[in-house]
Amino acid sequence: MRHLLFRRLLQGCRRGALPCLPLNVSGSFGRKPLTDMLHHAYSTEGGNAGRSLGHYPIPNKKDLPYDIVELMEEVEVKTGFLPNVFKVLSHRPAEFRAFFAYYNAIMNKESGNLSKADKELIIVATSIANRCPYCVVAHSAFHRIYSKKPTLADQVTVNWKMADLTDRELAMLEFAIAVCQANNITEEHFQKLEAHGFDREDAWDIGAISAFFAMSNRIAHFTNVPPNPEFYAMGRVPRDKEKTESS
Repeated sequence: MRHLLFRRLLQGCRRGALPCLPLNVSGSFGRKPLTDMLHHAYSTEGGNAGRSLGHYPIPNKKDLPYDIVELMEEVEVKTGFLPNVFKVLSHRPAEFRAFFAYYNAIMNKESGNLSKADKELIIVATSIANRCPYCVVAHSAFHRIYSKKPTLADQVTVNWKMADLTDRELAMLEFAIAVCQANNITEEHFQKLEAHGFDREDAWDIGAISAFFAMSNRIAHFTNVPPNPEFYAMGRVPRDKEKTESS
């Protein structure tokens, strides 16, 4: 069962449906040293590589199960960097597997009316409500890539109620935030979604993503995992322009 799960994760990686990191992103990033940002969650400055990230040590590769090492190496080879969430969760291999199994179930499903950009916007709104720097920065980057809108996630981060959202997106985020904040979910919540084309299964998807990332936010909080510096530029600078400026 364990090996079947990781074969599916690797297949997702090859299709560009990698957990927590979309492939073929705008922007080309080479391998960079790990950063040591224990006391500076928003820092983009590189530092010396260390064996700790946040409050927990990073396991040595030789001490990790093969399936986890295989997935992490495939992610890093294809993207040029390894998101810090992989490093931190590798401290608990069984939870690493469970986390990404559920992530794939809700984020990479092919049915439903939520686009990849919709899902990332839900995560951004949920994560800002929970004050999670890692998830806000990382998933704002993914939203920019999927939506091709370089500023919308930033607007949502500042004040989602004043962001340049469609009525559909606003209804979606209202439901997501209600779930995130553990409000009483009433029939009126579902009716508002239905008015904008979301059925009950879509409501489940919105609620499941919000609930899962509320948990993810809290894991990032107590582990103090910082965003990778690479996330800040993703989706902001067109790839061709970035190559021209770096040459």
